[in-house]
Amino acid sequence: MTQGEFACKRAARTRARRRNPRNIPKKSLLLRVAHAYSTCMEKVPYLGGHLQRWQVGSSTFLAMPEKGARLMHWHLTLGDGSVRDIVHWPDLKTLDEFHRVRGGNPILFPFAGRTFESGEIGFWKTPDGKRRPMPMHGFARQGTFKTTRLDPRGFAAQLIPTDEDRQNYPFDYEFTVTYRFEPLALACEFTLKNLDKQPIPWSAGHHFYFSVPWLEGTKRSDYAIRILAARTHKQDQTNGSLLPGPALQPEEKLNNPALLDTIHVGLKNNTVVFGPPNAPGEVAVSLGAEKMPSPESAFVTWTQADDSPFYCVEPWMGPPNAAGNKVGLAWVQPGQTQSFIVNVKIK
Repeated sequence: MTQGEFACKRAARTRARRRNPRNIPKKSLLLRVAHAYSTCMEKVPYLGGHLQRWQVGSSTFLAMPEKGARLMHWHLTLGDGSVRDIVHWPDLKTLDEFHRVRGGNPILFPFAGRTFESGEIGFWKTPDGKRRPMPMHGFARQGTFKTTRLDPRGFAAQLIPTDEDRQNYPFDYEFTVTYRFEPLALACEFTLKNLDKQPIPWSAGHHFYFSVPWLEGTKRSDYAIRILAARTHKQDQTNGSLLPGPALQPEEKLNNPALLDTIHVGLKNNTVVFGPPNAPGEVAVSLGAEKMPSPESAFVTWTQADDSPFYCVEPWMGPPNAAGNKVGLAWVQPGQTQSFIVNVKIK
């Protein structure tokens, strides 16, 4: 253990001794796990398996890198000892349906959203003209990863494609997910390395389940989202094409039903901000490393129900059905590597 890791461990133990246990919701197994272990980085038992826990400043991050490289949960311990969830994770009884959980940040690769081929959902056409299956949001979120880096500030994990994955996405490649954690932020980078002799198409994305509301006594209608986009789309569920979407203001209340399953493109900057207006603690999600993203980059807004404890703000490389619509589709040339970076910060 390095001197820095030792100091971090000692400080975390001191915080744990001082923490008021009444601030930990008894109903949340994940929070009990998070607070029962107090080192900066440690593997801890969870539902018969193990998860990894990071303490970085006032932030706690939880993940199971081998299961979809998924960030499961992120919460802040505030100055008064209370806890604010940033990324939502529900209580589970088993890990059997881990990839189906509505929580954390599922990784959408090689394609985000629904794919269509000749009007049939769940298929796509490869560059050689062959029709192949493709699950909604791709196959990485239910995939197995091997951890290639693990340190007190994050992890990197590489996808291990199954035989079925290789049939459905018939390329030779390495896909890696890298997380870097900060006291009030995280960065996540996708890298796709082409080991093949042909170009590889992809259009990946994130599916962050953000906890909303986060202030006691507030409801979703008390929160607003700011997206500067030139236009919006909906996806035609009969053939996957992009239809004109609703006319939206630069700032909309989160309870506006027009935001549901809406694709925001023609972005005028790379950052979306949401939270109670004019209040500290807003969440800012940035797509890409440049202030002006590609005109085909997209944010998708979605939630399951009016009373769901989460709201999804999803940064994607492009709209759904990228391979079919040829919008937001990127190509990695043989021997080359492409990256897609997303940052999330608490303002």
